[in-house]
Amino acid sequence: MSHERNAEMQRCIDECESCRSACLTAVTYCLDRGGRYADALLVRMLIDCADMCTTCADFLLRDSMAHRRVCEVCAEICDLCAELCATLPDDEMLGDCAADCLSCAGACRDMVRSSAGM
Repeated sequence: MSHERNAEMQRCIDECESCRSACLTAVTYCLDRGGRYADALLVRMLIDCADMCTTCADFLLRDSMAHRRVCEVCAEICDLCAELCATLPDDEMLGDCAADCLSCAGACRDMVRSSAGM
């Protein structure tokens, strides 16, 4: 295993950390707004996404041999979270969260592709 992170791996770590932050901020925002924003499915997905992004970044930071599969799962969860955020399309906060989730999903997929031969 390499002790140096390449730029693609660092980008994925940064995207995971950004997405985690956006999702946790969105949880508080949704709970404070209440009503349809406090929908249990949405709030749970935001928390799941934040947790998965943390796990993914951790696997990448320690150059785990299992990081490829974790990145695959992270991308899937980020996509699902973005879809749920988009169910409230006129909300800027959730729109920004969805964009962060999609960006993270893309970085994770790039990481999977780059490590496919490993």
